[in-house]
Amino acid sequence: MADVLHAVTPYGRGAGSSRVRVLEWLDRMDRSRLSSVVHTYLGHHNSSPRYLLRHPVRVAIAECQLYDIAGSCPSRLLLHREASPLSRGWLEQRLFNGADLAVYDFDDALQWDTGKGALYRRYAPKAAKTLAAVRAADRVLAGNSLLAEWASTYNRDVRVIPSCVSLNAYDSKTDYEVRDPPRLGWIGSVSTERHLRLIAPALHEVHRRTGAKLTLVGAAGERLGALERVIDRAPWSEQAQRHEIARFDIGLMPLYDEPYARGKCAYKLLQYLAAGTPAVASPVGANRDVLRLAGMPAPTNTDEWIEALLGLITLSGSSRLACSRRARQMVGERFSYDAWFTPWREAVGLA
Repeated sequence: MADVLHAVTPYGRGAGSSRVRVLEWLDRMDRSRLSSVVHTYLGHHNSSPRYLLRHPVRVAIAECQLYDIAGSCPSRLLLHREASPLSRGWLEQRLFNGADLAVYDFDDALQWDTGKGALYRRYAPKAAKTLAAVRAADRVLAGNSLLAEWASTYNRDVRVIPSCVSLNAYDSKTDYEVRDPPRLGWIGSVSTERHLRLIAPALHEVHRRTGAKLTLVGAAGERLGALERVIDRAPWSEQAQRHEIARFDIGLMPLYDEPYARGKCAYKLLQYLAAGTPAVASPVGANRDVLRLAGMPAPTNTDEWIEALLGLITLSGSSRLACSRRARQMVGERFSYDAWFTPWREAVGLA
């Protein structure tokens, strides 16, 4: 008889967090030995108030399904981030109280998301429900050491499981001669696009010297001011993600050095390196360790960003190939699903 794992996550495959932290793991399980029941709330890539208000019946059904899961007292329950955007912590606690093994997983500094800003954010701040979930869980899976350190204050069994990548999920870069003009690249969501403003002066200067262009994969709209003149945009899909990253000459991951950003798990950076694409990133949070292990530049100000980007642009093709291959091998050994499959399986009670 197959083991059963109930997985609850707030989004569908279109959201990187749910896909990377839950759904990709389940894809790798032996279905003859594991039966998974997955609840993705509305299955959408976000839970914005506008989207929820447009689907009131589906929201009501999703809420009822969560209470049904709690009432069924599952033997193993994996909850990622939050059960419901409407909960203030009580639903997460109820789910965990009914499970034999309750595992909470998070990959962002949700404990510092106190709901500042719009009224809907103040109604159900993620900080309160994250604290409630960490306290109620039998075990916590944190995406990096900073999150694990915080969670350890409230839970005795905290394990670090990094956000992983699969090398086979990306086309492998084959041409390491820089194009004319050079092609810089970034992948991400609307909510994280703002970090590109941090390096706008550096990007303008590199464009002035080299004509470099910037491709954004996944971002919608035009909100980067004068920088938009050098930007091309491509909608995100798993297929586009697979192909586009290998076409970048350099991948970018700037981050403001602030509490929420320090909790990030370096996922963009790992994606670039998995495709064999040289990358430059801010040494904030988990980025710092990945950059050190990969031997990639870690600039902290505008002048350093300019120097790092121009350095990789002018580097010979053979040198770019050598450093990227070493970085890709490191990712496979330290941050891949294959490398962490056994620890994750044990962590969710499927040893």
